[in-house]
Amino acid sequence: MVLHFLIQGRVQGVGFRWFVHREASELGLRGWVRNTEEGDVEVVAAGDPDDLADLRASLKRGPRGSRVDRVVEHTLNDSEARGLTSFRIDGAW
Repeated sequence: MVLHFLIQGRVQGVGFRWFVHREASELGLRGWVRNTEEGDVEVVAAGDPDDLADLRASLKRGPRGSRVDRVVEHTLNDSEARGLTSFRIDGAW
């Protein structure tokens, strides 16, 4: 299963990408997380539905210092998972 999440709120400058990376890696998910130019955080994650449900719960909670106002979720075609390796942060310095 492959899901796309867009997390809105105070989610940049608070360690959100590193939080997502840690959570997704611990769950054994594949995919990536990155900041958007609009100030949101975008996530694509592939893996077991139960593990994705755990990630969803973490995204809604966020790290300390963040404020999650909205999580927009879409299911992607399984072909979108091709080429996804271990979970990574895109655009990190």
